Amino acid sequence: MTFSIVARCARTGQFGVGAMTAVPAVGKFLTHAWPRTGAVATQALVNPYLGIDGIAALREGLNAEEVKRRLIDSDPEIERRQFAVVDGEGMTAAHTGAECLEWAGHRAGDGYCVLGNRLEGSKVLDALEQALLATVELRLADRLVDALAAGYAAGGDRKRERSATIYVVDTEEYPLWDVRIDEHDDPVTELQRVHAAFGRDLYPHILEMPRRGA
Repeated sequence: MTFSIVARCARTGQFGVGAMTAVPAVGKFLTHAWPRTGAVATQALVNPYLGIDGIAALREGLNAEEVKRRLIDSDPEIERRQFAVVDGEGMTAAHTGAECLEWAGHRAGDGYCVLGNRLEGSKVLDALEQALLATVELRLADRLVDALAAGYAAGGDRKRERSATIYVVDTEEYPLWDVRIDEHDDPVTELQRVHAAFGRDLYPHILEMPRRGA
């Protein structure tokens, strides 16, 4: 029902998650990230604790593969789940359960993983990956928006998308970017519009917010 990205920006050390799905409010349960630590996306038949516990494990010092093994062992219905992890070194690990709706799969590279289920096909992941890799000079948030738009254009979710999100953390415990489209007939256009407004009207203020220990 969903396609998503987890990524670490090699230039800035930021972590981000971007996703689109056919149900409302994808950003509420799918996106999990912690500054200088990593990010997790959890989807398919969503278990939010895979994200919550995944971040906790990353904060303990486990790497992405170790987190993956712990999460798989923790969930008796893991074959109905899909998730991906990126750790503080940019290592990635992912799981696509055997009972996820077709087409389902994931693809990992250096510092990122793209994944999805109930997709039009592997071409959706191709588009996500190609767009992400073609925009390394941009801010991570902008890259996530562009990649989601590419995945949507390539067919996306077979039942069409209704919600979208991007979530990026930098050095602080609060997000640097948190944009959510919770229910919309054209979530890509609306994501692009709200993302631009966020960058213009809110992002400058976030950069001036208090910092832990400062």
